[in-house]
Amino acid sequence: MRPGRLASFAVGAALVTALGAGLALYGTGRGGNGPEAGGPCPGAAEAISRAAPQTRGEVAAMQLLDVPKPAPDLVFKGPDGADTSLAALKGRALLVNLWATWCAPCKAEMPALDRLQGELGGPDFAVVAINLDTRNLDRPPAWMRDNGITRLSYYADPGGRVLPAVQRDTGSTGLPTTLLIDAGGCEIGVMKGPAEWSSEDGKRLIRAVLGASTKS
Repeated sequence: MRPGRLASFAVGAALVTALGAGLALYGTGRGGNGPEAGGPCPGAAEAISRAAPQTRGEVAAMQLLDVPKPAPDLVFKGPDGADTSLAALKGRALLVNLWATWCAPCKAEMPALDRLQGELGGPDFAVVAINLDTRNLDRPPAWMRDNGITRLSYYADPGGRVLPAVQRDTGSTGLPTTLLIDAGGCEIGVMKGPAEWSSEDGKRLIRAVLGASTKS
């Protein structure tokens, strides 16, 4: 992460205070291997091995898990407004990003996520950006339209279920938080903070997870 981005955050306040103030805060622990981790994740270790050399540059803050584990059981609203889940999206590698309109660094990285979806999205990979606003629910899709975010499908969690589940899973206490999940539905990494996802570094990381060429 570029040093200049750190000025966008404050670290160390309690989560409730932070959310009320509209700040994005982060835990310092590595995501992953708590008491609820476990379960078979065939193939995920190989994906981690391929991805490890690509956690550099713009995506150097990606924390790959020492041991892959099933992704958290997240339920949220799909583009049609009906409930969907990460399990329903299994079969593609996913970059699951949590964002909100009150989170400035979240909004700053959305164009890069949109470009990444446009360049690499398809039957093998998707960016799943889940909006966490619980009030003024017309604001997030309007913000996306106004800012030219056209390639990302609109996923939302107006009921506030996703954020606490991801916090328990990763130890991250701020936004944006991004999970890297393989096609088998196993969590292999977490990013606590923003990144230039459409950079060559970001694309190399995703291609490595997919087992594709990491050349620019």
